[in-house]
Amino acid sequence: MGPQFAMHFLPRAIFMAVLTGAGFLQPIHAETPSEAPPVTLPASDARLDFERVFASPGLDGPSPRAAKLSPDGRYLTLLRNRALDKDRYDLWGFDRQVGSWRMLVDSEKLGSGRELSEDEKMQRERARVGNLKGIIAYQWAADSQSVLVPLDGDLYLARLDGTVTRLTDTDESELNPTLSEEGKFIAFVSNRQLWVGAIGGKPAVPVTPKEDDTIRWGEAEFVAQEEMGRLTGFWWSPGDKRIAVQRTDESPVGIVTRAAIGATGTKVYQQRYPAAGTANAQVQLFVIDPDGGNRVEVDLGANRDIYLVRVDWAPDGSALYVQRQNRDQTVLDMLRVDPVTGKSAVLFTERAAMPDYWINLSSSYKFLKDGSLIWWSERDGFGHLYRFAKGQWTQLTQGKWMVTGLLGIDETRGQAYITGTRDTVLEQHIYAVDLKKPGTPLRLTEPGFTYSANMDKTAQTLLVSRSSDNQPGQSYIADISGKRLAWIEQNEIDAAHPYAPYLARHKPAEFGTIAADDGTVLHWKMVKPDMVPGKRYPVFFSHYGGPHTQRVNRAWGGALQQAIVAQGYIWFEIDNRGSSNRGTAFEQPIYHAMGGVEVADQKAGATYLKSLSFVDPAKIAIYGWSYGGYMTLKQLEADPGLYAAGIAGAPVTKWELYDTFYTERYMGDPRQVPEAYHKASAIPDAAKISDPLLLIHGMADDNVVFENSSELIAKLQGEGRPFEMMLYPGYTHRVSGEKIGPHLWHTIFRFLEKNGITPPE
Repeated sequence: MGPQFAMHFLPRAIFMAVLTGAGFLQPIHAETPSEAPPVTLPASDARLDFERVFASPGLDGPSPRAAKLSPDGRYLTLLRNRALDKDRYDLWGFDRQVGSWRMLVDSEKLGSGRELSEDEKMQRERARVGNLKGIIAYQWAADSQSVLVPLDGDLYLARLDGTVTRLTDTDESELNPTLSEEGKFIAFVSNRQLWVGAIGGKPAVPVTPKEDDTIRWGEAEFVAQEEMGRLTGFWWSPGDKRIAVQRTDESPVGIVTRAAIGATGTKVYQQRYPAAGTANAQVQLFVIDPDGGNRVEVDLGANRDIYLVRVDWAPDGSALYVQRQNRDQTVLDMLRVDPVTGKSAVLFTERAAMPDYWINLSSSYKFLKDGSLIWWSERDGFGHLYRFAKGQWTQLTQGKWMVTGLLGIDETRGQAYITGTRDTVLEQHIYAVDLKKPGTPLRLTEPGFTYSANMDKTAQTLLVSRSSDNQPGQSYIADISGKRLAWIEQNEIDAAHPYAPYLARHKPAEFGTIAADDGTVLHWKMVKPDMVPGKRYPVFFSHYGGPHTQRVNRAWGGALQQAIVAQGYIWFEIDNRGSSNRGTAFEQPIYHAMGGVEVADQKAGATYLKSLSFVDPAKIAIYGWSYGGYMTLKQLEADPGLYAAGIAGAPVTKWELYDTFYTERYMGDPRQVPEAYHKASAIPDAAKISDPLLLIHGMADDNVVFENSSELIAKLQGEGRPFEMMLYPGYTHRVSGEKIGPHLWHTIFRFLEKNGITPPE
């Protein structure tokens, strides 16, 4: 998945608007909007607590998202959260001609406040935005005069003159609303059909058939949304002429009963869930006209048990490119499809980079106007860019580092812009790559920060976000040389910043390495509290451990980490083998062996901690959520007595309960390798847990379903093993909020205190 760019906006900062392509206007001072009241600051050496961590305004500073330039370059727009409600977002824009910021759409005034449909709630959970309110997405119309705004399940077209047209008013949510490329049409999914309407014309109508409840048109199937980073199931062609649309038949997928246990009752859902080793949904792809006519099926091959992972149109609309992956996720075919006939041919095939490995999906690729393709691959053991032209491959980047994202390509200058770890795995930077004479990439960003970014369509302007250990997220506009043209959000921790009262107690992070049992270098991060020489301190050992995640880097660690340290605990984490951004050989050891090498590497971290004179070796507590919760269980089972206690949040306990695409990628099919699943499970050896355990789970979790914990609970009770638990009725995989967040963390630290894992007197 490509880089996600979170912009940060500070209303008292200096702003500029830039034209797509070049240039910028005079600096402007934007007044503080009246909705943001002055903040009363506590003493400058205030101690950070959990109540303040989860309150508004957020201590990281403002956290706007989805920054975009209007097609004509006049406006810079973004979603900005409110000072008194950090989870509610409104649409703001900077008009370069007028020279000021203004709220373009007020989510409270425009929205109905009605409850979202279950489909939209679940899609938001899969997009990890289930906690956000107000406007969470928007799209500019091609004429730069209006913006498509989904809000509270309906759609609005907001014009810059302040008028708003309501496009839908239904009980069902309109999912994945999209304006066509030239802005003539709007399309969305409702009631399991694709709907299309002409902008300024008749209301939208369904353009795909209404079939039984197991058939969905235009929607990405569950595993595509949850695991592939693909939330949509339809794609407009250039010129607004055709639509590629997915048809999903869920009838082969097994039905599981998911109970969402709430505070005042329980809702039971009969959910089609493709658990590992069971049937997936059957996916077809069609090409249709905007009115639904001229429907042609795309030939995806004779084998129906495949994954449709990516769909793209050629820049001129002459072809459709479809990425088809086998169920084992070891082979990926790029198909070139004739949209007139639906006939397909394999353009090229990508295979796993090494035996007993898989293909990591990516959105870091782009089809160019000259017919060539810039493509990301791990074929040499590290993620790098290649150019495919006239049947030949040219490697554009190389070395023992990772290209982590393709930001944009300036086809005129022959330059690609990427994020990567060439300088250090601890800092992601932005680089320029010469497509004609590829050599050493040119770093465009300064050391000491870790960066993310995106670009406009023609790759003329960089929208950059960065942070460091002592600087929360900043954002700015840069030219193609990386030169900062203007701050969008400088986010300095000055006297008015929410974090200012706690800055004096902010503790810096330290970084280092240790060796795994095979000599592999492992990176760790540590944050120490105020310590008295000669005394030993407890450790809050945080971990995740799973694939596709890197925890240790020089980015802003956040206020929660500092609040834990403020209580007198050492914060520690380490990236084990199996985690990302270190190459295929670093990830590979978890193949068919989850819960093995990760546990050994975390143990190496604990052994290192016990060797330090300032660490109390009897007071190392481990904590993890999701895969990290699973790791807590496996670590306590593997090494009784090594850790003082463990906290397992929403843990996976049996991989057979998790979905096909994620689980089988690493563990294989349980019907073929049942012994691997048995060994990886946290259930068989649960009776070996003798150290204090706190189990936490949201009782409406649709990601790691509650059955994972209920089976563990029954096993521990049946074996007579004592443990503690805290369950959260109505909460999904994300257990957080202004009141619930502090409750959860006070529960954790009362558990630690009860078991004597406390700082020295």
